[in-house]
Amino acid sequence: MMHQDGTQDLQRIYRTRFEGKWGYRVKVWKILTRYFARWVPPLGAVLDLGAGYCEFINNITAARKHAMDLNPETLNLAGPDVKIFQQDCSEPWPLAEAELDAVFTSNFLEHLPNKEAVRRTLSNAYYCLKPGGRFIAIGPNIKYTQGAYWDFFDHYVELTELSLSEALSNCGFDIEKQLPRFLPYTMSQGRQYPTWMLRLYLALPAAWPLFGKQFLVIGIKPKSNTGAASNTPLSADVEQLERAGLGRPK
Repeated sequence: MMHQDGTQDLQRIYRTRFEGKWGYRVKVWKILTRYFARWVPPLGAVLDLGAGYCEFINNITAARKHAMDLNPETLNLAGPDVKIFQQDCSEPWPLAEAELDAVFTSNFLEHLPNKEAVRRTLSNAYYCLKPGGRFIAIGPNIKYTQGAYWDFFDHYVELTELSLSEALSNCGFDIEKQLPRFLPYTMSQGRQYPTWMLRLYLALPAAWPLFGKQFLVIGIKPKSNTGAASNTPLSADVEQLERAGLGRPK
């Protein structure tokens, strides 16, 4: 769990980074949420992983909505129908097995301290998702952002659509969608384009390879137990070690 100083650092970083952009971000996310709604059952349960300022979770339609983030601002900005978990996402989640229909995350996994934290987070998501539930992730693709990736001080883990797909597969997910180029890199710097341009962009997938620098990866938890992780988080990692003759981790 991050210390109090760490949560205060998060507040300072994001207040500075997004200062003067709040209204524009809300407009953008209302459009993006309508696009992602096709993978979120309106009568189901969804968790926004790394919810930040809650632009996604406040706008998505779902019967039960959860948000997870260490930033204290999330508590203040979440809608009244959103349950907040202010915790380290690599630690076990306070949810039952197979409770969620979807986990959504945007520009978050790269902020985790290392790949082990990413692996544990994906395993937690697998455990809490129902069979047939989806893990939906967008984020900067290091293949296309290159040096600009490091313009953000709190970026740690380099990911591509292939490396994230591999990590999801290792946790038991089947890969439903794997797009190397989806959205442009960032909304937090540069020009604020008219929102009609975003609607047009989403309607024209042929434009994505030209401008996209973020991946879109969707993993689905198999409905059959064959090849899937067992009932405890990280069990897929343990089983792989045992098959390799390395024994159980200490």
